[in-house]
Amino acid sequence: MEIELKLALDARLAPRLKRHALLAGNKPRHQRLHTLYLDTPEFDLLARRVAFRLRRVGYHWVQTVKAEARAVGALSSRPEWEVAVAGSGADFAVLPAEALARLAGVDLDRLAPVFETEFQRTTWQVDTRDGRAEVALDRGEVRAGGARKPIAEVEIELKSGSPAGLFELARALLDELPLRVEARGKAERGYQLAEALIPAPLRAVKPGLRPDMPAGQSWLEITRAALVQLSANVPGFLEQAEDIEYLHQLRIALRRLRAVVGLGKSLGQPRPAWSGELGEIMRGLNAARDWDVFLHETLPAVEAVLATQPLGDAFQEQVRRAAARARQEAQALVASPAFTRLVLDIGASLLEDHPQDQPTAQWAAHLLDERWKKLRVLCRKLSSLGPGGRHQARIAAKKLRYAADALAGLYGKRGNGFIKRLADLQDTLGQANDAYVATRLLEELVQDTPALAWDAGRVSGVMSERVGDHGLASDAVWRRMAKAKAFWR
Repeated sequence: MEIELKLALDARLAPRLKRHALLAGNKPRHQRLHTLYLDTPEFDLLARRVAFRLRRVGYHWVQTVKAEARAVGALSSRPEWEVAVAGSGADFAVLPAEALARLAGVDLDRLAPVFETEFQRTTWQVDTRDGRAEVALDRGEVRAGGARKPIAEVEIELKSGSPAGLFELARALLDELPLRVEARGKAERGYQLAEALIPAPLRAVKPGLRPDMPAGQSWLEITRAALVQLSANVPGFLEQAEDIEYLHQLRIALRRLRAVVGLGKSLGQPRPAWSGELGEIMRGLNAARDWDVFLHETLPAVEAVLATQPLGDAFQEQVRRAAARARQEAQALVASPAFTRLVLDIGASLLEDHPQDQPTAQWAAHLLDERWKKLRVLCRKLSSLGPGGRHQARIAAKKLRYAADALAGLYGKRGNGFIKRLADLQDTLGQANDAYVATRLLEELVQDTPALAWDAGRVSGVMSERVGDHGLASDAVWRRMAKAKAFWR
């Protein structure tokens, strides 16, 4: 079993890593590693999330079967079987039975190289509080056909002791180096470069819950699922920021983690030490998402209303520039040590002991009952609520939605209808909130010409009308929601 933390590093900062006090006095080992990754023409191994590689280490070749798994934050744990082979060809006869079981049903004669990596690895052996770890700096590239992509990362692999030691080492390195979250293994990046795997934003991950599971364990599984979603969307946002769904899903993961804090409170747990960091990061990303919604959703809807008198080019260009600035600031935040530290802190907290008292089914029913009651109270007079009251109703709908999504797996398909109606309510209340946000964003735009001021006023007028329309729509959606059956009872 391989347990490691993987973090990205700007290759230009490699000398700073080598001078870090943590590695002082530890003699480094240098290796040049060339690796071939094999698969069938139909990518059968990729479909099984299995990597098969042949790596040249010096004058020798090593054959490895690795079961890929999504990293939880920066930490990955996956089965791995590694054996030396004579020559540069695959030798399946020397693989242990467990590894061969991962390859069962695959036509091994059709395996052929799909992509390769070549990099310089520098390693240090470092003592942890209760064991030992290996810190590795990898610099090189992954190649698929004529395509190439650089590799520059730090891996901290557990050799003995507790995984908690890995987080301590990572934090110590982070104090002096701007390490970034990198949830992808080299195999995943190679398949992407070979266009066998198309990158896409990762939506909600369902936690594996059982009714008889201790509630504290379920809380950990829910936290872990949100952390997987968060870290998986980081590379896409940093590399493909024009795809606004990456930021959207990243922020959803952050909101799910904030919901986790409330779920822990219902179990009598203290507020996690990382909850303050979480709030800072969330606030720092709000502007980018607000401008994305304004540019890609609000303005197209407004232009449909103003079809005969379209908005001026100067106004639209000003909005695009504002959205681009906010996106760049958000990217800088996600690439910052503060964001990496948040991911590490949440990951480390998953190793801590948590209450294991009541069964999950009992906890889930009580929690969902409480949140359903609060939403009903807030929405009882929804039609007469002002913006503040509707905002509170939207927050309550979100809290119930996140809890229901996380716990719905306990009830099979019984929760589908309820969650669908709840999502419709949340979306409708959210659209009204988007209209208020749009009005605020308009105030941030420079309106130093009559044409810009005129366009801003026209957009504001349309949004004012939409606020009223959304209010009526949310009333109708709530009436349907109020009739939904509580699936957990």
